Amino acid sequence: MNTIIGTYECKIDDKGRVLVPAPLKKQLAASIQEGFVLKRSVFQPCLELYPMNEWNEMMGKINKLNRFVKKNNDFIRRFTAGVKVIEIDALGRLLVPKDLMFFAQISKEIVFSSAVNIIEIWDKELYEKAIDDSVLDFADLAEEVMGNTNDEGHGIS
Repeated sequence: MNTIIGTYECKIDDKGRVLVPAPLKKQLAASIQEGFVLKRSVFQPCLELYPMNEWNEMMGKINKLNRFVKKNNDFIRRFTAGVKVIEIDALGRLLVPKDLMFFAQISKEIVFSSAVNIIEIWDKELYEKAIDDSVLDFADLAEEVMGNTNDEGHGIS
């Protein structure tokens, strides 16, 4: 698994084309040949960009679900709804399809935000709201999520 780092603000044109920032493109260089998968986020009004190897790994996990269980079938259908294979063109641009732009309420300014091994693509305004401390107390969230982690030697107990 490759860890992707950074948050990048960009402009997107009316056709859905966005120039991938150079530092991000450099991190994705190994994945550019294989392509990417772009999908709706499960929890947020944003998009998720998976390098193809990460997508295949995720599909390997999902493929283990028993499809004779209705909840599993419903999950698979919803998880893969609107999924598109995407490439970065020779000019370093990515094309966001109109239906996905509509889902994520993307207008002119967007944010590419790393989420460990994938990239979230947000409308800038929605991204700012999502990370606003007044909406969610990050200190409480960090304690709840990471409070039981014990990683000696790294200051986490």
